[in-house]
Amino acid sequence: MSVNSVNTNRQAVFALQSLNQTNSDLGMVQKRVSTGYRVADARDDGGAFAVAQAVRSDIAGVTAVNEQLGGVKGVLQTTFAALTVVSDTMKQARATLTRLADGAIDATQRAQYVTQYNQLRTQIGQFISDANYNGRTLLSTATTDGGGDIVGIRNEAGGSFTIIAENGGNLQLDTATPTDAAAATTYLNGGFITVETAISTALNRFGASMQYVENQISYNTKKVDALNDGLGALVDADLAKESSNLQALQTRQQLGVQTLSLANQGPQVLLSLFR
Repeated sequence: MSVNSVNTNRQAVFALQSLNQTNSDLGMVQKRVSTGYRVADARDDGGAFAVAQAVRSDIAGVTAVNEQLGGVKGVLQTTFAALTVVSDTMKQARATLTRLADGAIDATQRAQYVTQYNQLRTQIGQFISDANYNGRTLLSTATTDGGGDIVGIRNEAGGSFTIIAENGGNLQLDTATPTDAAAATTYLNGGFITVETAISTALNRFGASMQYVENQISYNTKKVDALNDGLGALVDADLAKESSNLQALQTRQQLGVQTLSLANQGPQVLLSLFR
């Protein structure tokens, strides 16, 4: 039952409650518009926010993994470049060694070929020893020199992979130079082929490792994109919808203020009863 009272203005109470609710809704919409998030913190939606934080943690982990994989890729690229140059130099060494195997050349020519062969052998050793990236090399098994196997991380859960290092000594020519035709022929058909095969095997193995690392980086990049898409669907605000809500709530706010003003004038009417 309606009661005419100056102590209790029910119309004003209802109008105030409605205005407070409108202001609360307006504040929420303004927060969504300003942050771009439907769920900006745990107060908006505790469950969704907890899931979003877990996804963000995964994204940070995968991003960190790709940064580490970039370092491994750098080591492999350096190794692959060194082995490629070594392989090219081995072609020159074979040509020189073949000339040394010719018994028809004179002593002067032989001395020149021996000098050339020694220079090529030295260059091969230098290329192998210089194959370092950020203090690490895969062309040495000596951990004191930055060599040894590389155990890399591949995902945010700590999954790993291993790249086996190569003993650089197996990729270098013997220090003893074959100076006569017979020795050159023997080495050409024996030790030289062994080194050449070892270099080809290492190139193939490290090339496969390079492909794996590049594929893992590509996969992780796509995974981050997928996680970001899922995160956006979970917490991002629909700004077109929020813009429409914002205008509607602003209109409701103005009407609520006017309604409350009219309700507050109600008790003034009671004064006319006492005139």
